[in-house]
Amino acid sequence: MTAGFPQDLPQPAGVLSLYHQSRARRIALLTGLAIALVCAIVWASCSGTVAISPEDTLVVCITALRDAAYAVVPPLTALVPVTLPDPANPQAALIVLGFRFPRILLAVFTGISLAVAGTVMQGLLRNPLVSPFTLGLSSAASFGAAVAIVIGPALLGTFAIGMGDDAFIILMAFLSGWLSMLLVYSIARSRGTSQSMLILAGVVIGYIFQAGVLAMKYFSTSERLRDLVVWLMGGMWGASWGSVMIIAPITLACACILELKAWDLNALASGDDVAKSLGIDTERLRLYGLMTATFAASCCLAFTGIIGFIGLMSPHICRMLIGNDHRYLIPCSALLGALILLVSDTVARTILSPVELPVGIIMYLVGGAFFLFLILRGRGKGLY
Repeated sequence: MTAGFPQDLPQPAGVLSLYHQSRARRIALLTGLAIALVCAIVWASCSGTVAISPEDTLVVCITALRDAAYAVVPPLTALVPVTLPDPANPQAALIVLGFRFPRILLAVFTGISLAVAGTVMQGLLRNPLVSPFTLGLSSAASFGAAVAIVIGPALLGTFAIGMGDDAFIILMAFLSGWLSMLLVYSIARSRGTSQSMLILAGVVIGYIFQAGVLAMKYFSTSERLRDLVVWLMGGMWGASWGSVMIIAPITLACACILELKAWDLNALASGDDVAKSLGIDTERLRLYGLMTATFAASCCLAFTGIIGFIGLMSPHICRMLIGNDHRYLIPCSALLGALILLVSDTVARTILSPVELPVGIIMYLVGGAFFLFLILRGRGKGLY
């Protein structure tokens, strides 16, 4: 016995050393994921029907940054002249900056958004199988897009046509996704805001919206039905710098806001009673977290269509690697979600080039294989 501590327990200095080792390991993992994401971005920008060399990609990116700096600060043109060679492929700038980079960034921010939303929802409801799709968000967004595609122009006339088909689909998908979480929370609150009630309400709302999607399919024409089916498969075909400029600040802001709640999520993991004893308003935390996560996820899904498994798979993998501390789990899931979706989208557009597969197909294959692995790995000892 030493100073009141049993000999078989770590001494305070040993505990502190273990904490620092664990923290260093987690930071190293986050750094490794960030480096892997950068490498994936370079690979994605070079891959496609027209191959672009890494050298040309680098020249194009540096030239774009130089021109942007000169446009913002004109005196730099004379003070810091930078001369770069022309890329070997004369179409490199158009292909990389005009087509591939918007798609790459859309995939990255969508992966971040869905992974962070899934991590936070699982923490708030203390259920590892919860995701934006479990709570009815995907079905609601699908219904909004279906209404816009099938009966939108007839329903709203010149207003829908004036916005443009794509803009109206995006708006309806976003509003429907946001509405679903409001309905879920309102139903759950009427019976007590508990984890089980929120999940049950989400499943019920999801089935109701799914019925609406099936009705839209049944009453649509063949052309509209094809558009709807393609949207439901999920993809980055609508990527543009405009969509990236909308999604990027929303995703980053929501991720930072949710990261600030990491300590509260850690306390909530021990149960509502423990969290309340620490001064946390659990009902307000759930409302705040669910609405923020839903806002980020619905914004991205409105542009990309339905992309599954990111919000489930990323948190599971990161918990295996980094533990349950949300201070590290949220950024780790964000980086891994962006990496998984970017790699999957790059494979989807290159595996049968020049034909592009919907990235949703790749994600269902990857996600299904991953959870099958978890089931087989956990045989006889529980899944987790």
